[in-house]
Amino acid sequence: MFECQGGRVQLHYCLTVLSGLLESLFFTGITFGWASLVFVLKIDGYFAGYCTNATRAEDQDVSIDCRGQDEHLSWVMSVATIANTLTRLPIGYVFDRFGTTVARLIAVCFYTTGTLLIALSRAETSVLLYPATACLVIAGTTLYITNVQVANLFDTYRSTIINVYNGAYDSSAAVFLIIKPLVEPKQEEVSFRSCVMSWLFLWHLLWVVTSLLCQFLYLSLVNPMLTRLANNDQTLVSHYTNVFAITQLCAVLISPLNGLIMDRHKHKPHKPLTQGETKREVDLSSLPLALSLNSLQCFLFCVCFTCPVLPLQYLTFILQVVYSAFFYAGHQAFISTAFPMQHFGKLSGLVMTLSSVVLFLQFPIQYVIQHQLQGDPLYVNVGLTVLSLLTFIHPVHVSLYCKKLAKQRKTKEANGHGSAKC
Repeated sequence: MFECQGGRVQLHYCLTVLSGLLESLFFTGITFGWASLVFVLKIDGYFAGYCTNATRAEDQDVSIDCRGQDEHLSWVMSVATIANTLTRLPIGYVFDRFGTTVARLIAVCFYTTGTLLIALSRAETSVLLYPATACLVIAGTTLYITNVQVANLFDTYRSTIINVYNGAYDSSAAVFLIIKPLVEPKQEEVSFRSCVMSWLFLWHLLWVVTSLLCQFLYLSLVNPMLTRLANNDQTLVSHYTNVFAITQLCAVLISPLNGLIMDRHKHKPHKPLTQGETKREVDLSSLPLALSLNSLQCFLFCVCFTCPVLPLQYLTFILQVVYSAFFYAGHQAFISTAFPMQHFGKLSGLVMTLSSVVLFLQFPIQYVIQHQLQGDPLYVNVGLTVLSLLTFIHPVHVSLYCKKLAKQRKTKEANGHGSAKC
């Protein structure tokens, strides 16, 4: 694919791409698997001092309230992401001013510091998680930034390689999967295989694959599309490119909206669970709305970039940012809610890995656009728009699944038995 057989130089380029891919897969975005690490941290008693005994007034039943522990563990990740965004500019300056070597040395120092702090921490020194996680996030992002320039070795596939690296960046969340099995219970009520073979997972996989294909193909073609719509007016293309970049800065402001939609039931007055009802069932019932909104955003996004109207691309930029922010959060939230946490890393990593295989369809699609359609992506965009309708199947299925759970609960109450399924 990359013409590696052409000699030593080409082989060196391919090995460089491969090494960068492996580094991205195992080191850059490991903090995306925070949920898996939190599972371990809770077992080891991190921030357990914030758990309190709570007594219900109506029946004097005593339970342990660990909302304080959950809050601090959430703050660790929040502080890390804020530290990451605050250091992006100075890290970027160092990268541009002093080059790759210095930037990577800084990343290695941050990574070493982060791993050492985690290794030396214990329940009594839980506060070390704050600087440790921040160091890991900053190091991972810096390594990813330095690896992206490898795509310049292959001008024809530059955007594609960047997208593959981005997929590896997301997939590295599965690294914490190595830690979880060391402390989690050996006996599992629900097997990993049963989760993978469930319709919940398969429809979610289709939802993710379709969404990523639409998004990444657009990112690969946005510059040629703008050039075509602007009639090769580079000033106009530069203006729209700047607007797109500025719009993407707003993603950090939009991301929490999807979480608020998913957690809306948690902000209502506390309602006790009905007999046989589980917290998973309640949380799962709040997901169809968020998934439906994301599917609608995907469809409208495809419709807008299909229309060959240059001013309409302002709306396309906005939809792309909103859709992307909703998508990644929705994907992780669904996996963590719909399936047992002991399989979170495996399932999340499997989805992204299988998605990366489908993303190779970008090559033949781009070839068809350039050589068969004379650079006009209209027919391809129409096909993507139709394909985006498949994403609506997932929220509909989740909604029907929740109704099925409620029906099974009533049947279980009548029969006195039932089985757990993904």
